[in-house]
Amino acid sequence: MNFLSRESTIAPEGFNRWKVPIAALCMHLSIGQIYAFSVFNQPLTKIIGINESFQNDWSLTQLGWIFSLALFFLGASAAVFGKWMERVGPRLAMFVAALCFSGGFFISAVGIYLHQLWMLYLGSGVLGGIGLGLGYISPVSTLIKWFPDRPGMATGMAIMGFGGGGMIASPVSVYLMDLFSSETSNGVAATFLVMGFIYLVLMLLGSVLVRVPADGWLPKGFDPTKVVQKKMVTQNHVLVDDAVKTKQFYFLFGVLMLNVTAGIGVLGQASVMIQELFSVDSVGAANAIDAHEAAGFVMLLSLFNMAGRFFWSTLSDYLGRKNTYIIFFSLGIVLYASIPSIGHAGSIVAFIAAFAIIISMYGGGFATIPAYLRDLYGTKNVGAIHGRLLLAWSAAAIAGPVLINYMRQYQLEVKGLPPAEVYSITMYIMAGVLFIGLICNLMVTAVEKNKTSTKLVAQ
Repeated sequence: MNFLSRESTIAPEGFNRWKVPIAALCMHLSIGQIYAFSVFNQPLTKIIGINESFQNDWSLTQLGWIFSLALFFLGASAAVFGKWMERVGPRLAMFVAALCFSGGFFISAVGIYLHQLWMLYLGSGVLGGIGLGLGYISPVSTLIKWFPDRPGMATGMAIMGFGGGGMIASPVSVYLMDLFSSETSNGVAATFLVMGFIYLVLMLLGSVLVRVPADGWLPKGFDPTKVVQKKMVTQNHVLVDDAVKTKQFYFLFGVLMLNVTAGIGVLGQASVMIQELFSVDSVGAANAIDAHEAAGFVMLLSLFNMAGRFFWSTLSDYLGRKNTYIIFFSLGIVLYASIPSIGHAGSIVAFIAAFAIIISMYGGGFATIPAYLRDLYGTKNVGAIHGRLLLAWSAAAIAGPVLINYMRQYQLEVKGLPPAEVYSITMYIMAGVLFIGLICNLMVTAVEKNKTSTKLVAQ
């Protein structure tokens, strides 16, 4: 247990800080699998029938709760255990994250074999979600402490891995299910077991590699006072219990929740949306988008989601966090409001370009928010504060998809609109959501000095 203690992870003098992003990527490339969990949905509806669903097979509606539970417990565990993570250090937190996340796969594999849905809820939903939360915040908090000169770039490196994890997991999952499929099994249970072992090894490797800087450590040639002169960056710490009492925390809660609400709703319906907007009836057979082309569109959005996390967060080191979010919201409002016109004009290139930029800013918002918190509250409790703020993600994960899905259903069934026209009002609503987010961001100011605790040093 001493090996897992915070004291054992303190880096020796002369340690190369660029080794720490490797540990972060081991963690985030693993837990990013949650973005690819949907590849299991259809096979899980055919556990008994193998090639088609039988009477006692699970429905997509039942299985949809696994993803929702995982995201809920991601935010909840990050909020509850963030303070503990700061106290015990990243190695123990990442070790527990590895056990929870991989353990979720093992429990789910048994649940698939026994055909017990509650075991999937417990495994991939609850336990896996706890692993997600701890695995998400631990590397981010550590990297911020190692890169006080470039916190945006540092968080972008880690959170980019979270976006890329889904891209890797999707084809690997499909390959493994094909490999293990037989006349008596569609290979899902065996795939869960193998992926659980893969992620266990990779995440444990990350926990072994991670290090924290010694008290008082600063990068060579870095003067934090010069950064303060240029940007809205504190020289002091605010502890998590004090941070949640500040108005800035709730403005940033709104900033993250509203930015994610707009983006995640689109991600969940991207394939259906592009096919309905550019269907045979609306643009003709020659220009219509089929399912395979729609899958390519989803993959392109995933690439921009991943790249945007690094690009925008790195750019925020130069523009400042507040200015970066002004761009997110202002440009997002224009792009969302233009989507109905682009759809009516039948311009597929403009449509793809607009959503590629929108999703890059969605990903960039995730990666930039930890650095924003570091600017306002210092580094001492930034992981715990980030954990509390991730409850905004849990709320957005429900609000975004529900808003798009139910508005679409209402327009189709009640208004009787054709599929190509059901997204216009939704896009305008999303533009309005981003406008509220812009107001929240403009209200963010430096934290009052009486809320700070100790002089800023790298912890």
